[in-house]
Order: sequence, then structure tokens, then C-alpha cells
Amino acid sequence: MIGQLLSQGIFPMSTLSPGLLALFLILMIWEAIWKGIALWKCGRNNQLTWFVFILIFNTLGILPIVYLLFFQKTKKK
Repeated sequence: MIGQLLSQGIFPMSTLSPGLLALFLILMIWEAIWKGIALWKCGRNNQLTWFVFILIFNTLGILPIVYLLFFQKTKKK
């Protein structure tokens, strides 16, 4: 039984419904957009720690949104 699961994968893609696949795709795009914006801002503001954490951890956009709202450096005029 375990050998069969391992040979087929834990979650074979053929058993996922089209709706679930669409949800995964939407969540991946959502994460990529927020992560891209936050990484760009971190790089421009020279905030290496935030850059590394946002790059490593996938939090469905939560960590990048928190960074963008509360922790990014503000530009002084």
C-alpha cells in the first residue's frame, strides 16, 4: 500500500478536481504578485533581512502584505 502511494505520488494530479486546480493557480498568481512587489521594494530600500524572509517563506501573500503595510521604509522628501 505504501509503495503504491509513493509510486503514484501522495496527491496524484489526476485526482484533483478542475476547481481545485484553478484555486491553486489563482493562489500561486496571488502569491507571485505580492511577493514580486515586496521583493522589489525590499531591494530598493536595502532591507536584506526582509528580502530573505519574503523570498524563502511562502505565506500566500500575507508576509509581503505585512511588510508593505507596516515595515517598508518611507521616503523622506
